[in-house]
Amino acid sequence: MAGLKIALAQINCTVGDLAGNAERILRAAQDAHAAGADLLLTPELSLCGYPPEDLLLRPDFYRACAHELSALAGRLPIPAIVGHPEAVGSARYNAASLLRDGRIETTYRKQRLPTYEVFDEARYFTAGSKPCVIECQGVRLGIAICEDVWLPGAAEANHAAGAEVLLALNASPYHMNKQTTRHAVLRERVAMTGIPALYCNMVGGQDELVFDGASFALDAHGRLTHQLPAFTESIVVVEINAGHLLPGEPLAEPPLEALVYDALVLGVRDYLGKNGFPGVIIGLSGGIDSALTLAIAVDALGADKVRAVMMPSPWTAQMSLDDSREMIRRLGVQYDEIPIADAMQQFAVLLAPTFAQLGPKPEWDTTDENLQARIRGMLLMAISNRTGRLVLTTGNKSEMAVGYATLYGDMAGGFAVIKDVFKTFVYRLAEYRNTVSDVIPRNIIVRPPSAELKPGQTDQDSLPPYEVLDAIIAAYMERDESPKEIIASGLAEADVKRVVNLLKRNEYKRRQSPPGIRISKRAFGKDWRYPITSRYPDEWN
Repeated sequence: MAGLKIALAQINCTVGDLAGNAERILRAAQDAHAAGADLLLTPELSLCGYPPEDLLLRPDFYRACAHELSALAGRLPIPAIVGHPEAVGSARYNAASLLRDGRIETTYRKQRLPTYEVFDEARYFTAGSKPCVIECQGVRLGIAICEDVWLPGAAEANHAAGAEVLLALNASPYHMNKQTTRHAVLRERVAMTGIPALYCNMVGGQDELVFDGASFALDAHGRLTHQLPAFTESIVVVEINAGHLLPGEPLAEPPLEALVYDALVLGVRDYLGKNGFPGVIIGLSGGIDSALTLAIAVDALGADKVRAVMMPSPWTAQMSLDDSREMIRRLGVQYDEIPIADAMQQFAVLLAPTFAQLGPKPEWDTTDENLQARIRGMLLMAISNRTGRLVLTTGNKSEMAVGYATLYGDMAGGFAVIKDVFKTFVYRLAEYRNTVSDVIPRNIIVRPPSAELKPGQTDQDSLPPYEVLDAIIAAYMERDESPKEIIASGLAEADVKRVVNLLKRNEYKRRQSPPGIRISKRAFGKDWRYPITSRYPDEWN
């Protein structure tokens, strides 16, 4: 007798696009049916996209989802398990329903509601309390939703209720090394229940989050039998025969740099595409950050949708101009050069009377440096207004942490591509990208980084070496270590004090920065909620 064939469909859903998401689910069901599948499994909240955030506070949102779900049930060629929000009286659930024979046959309600990292589900949902076991082709299947398999209890209850296979719908956002953790967590559930498990994850960009898909299946011994690719829509059919998963062809996981680069590319592509922007504008500097951002944008959107602008000042090195022009030649994007020396002079004339009243100032200070950045920001935004294209900012996580950026200058823009990438990792990504094709001139990678806002300037005039800076930020910001613990790990007290003070003092800047793609376990976004005004002294000794 033929076994049960279940199709895992990792699809790219858009928050709020109920009709569009329903069409994606329908196409996946049609493809699964053509491949001989008996049942389709979709990601968590696939009907409405994840995370819907405060759309989940609107009663009309639940009514619209219910209507779309009922309509979809009547169109599917095979049974499907679809994730959706559900309202029952005053209760609201993160749910998954079996759609079969043109109707909603049964519904499971998520029992574990995460409230850590980027998740805030307890704000919106009521926890379910009952297992859900369905039958298909004589096989009993237990349904779980994402966090249900990260903690003991829900999966084991499904097994106790008779489940022979565990099906997990997920909207698990990407961060570095997450897939290893997913495998380990699901192996715990398999070990506790002794049954195979299928993990279907969402794929696509949603604001600062990127979902990597990378869906997979484990047999009853915890062995990986199927692995879908990361960062692309895909379907695989998993066959279950006599309680066993027939082996597929698991994919080897790519190097970390390749995964992060693909996450950034998908994040840019979906942010632009889902929000309807016709293209992007990037201010080039001749440095590594803007070069990497340019490469990512071209890979995400195509050269025809990218415009680069170089805005040299009197302090811009000829090397910076030459390297930028060479990268433009290699990528073939639209390019402008707009020197800003005249604008700098005009601002100096305009400000001279006011500055004279304020008393003497140094011949050159931060005022003059920031003015250059703000002139550049103003020019980029003018081009953005004229073309409708979005300005991509080029600041990295190291700079965002310590405020090494200018409000309304290099921070001006709509999307911060490498906002969650440490400077040390920026170099790793640039080296990786050049293994695909040589687009970033070598000189950009090897020269000392500089903002070029005054003669002879380098980043290390103002900051510790990036290896030291990034280590302190990672310890304090990502792992919540105290200064005392960071110093005890071997980092110099003077460097720790300097970096922690800068990090705390610049929260007001980060609150005004554009959203950026999250690729770490903790980014300066949904999962960083520190007060701007705070006198907490930290633990130093």
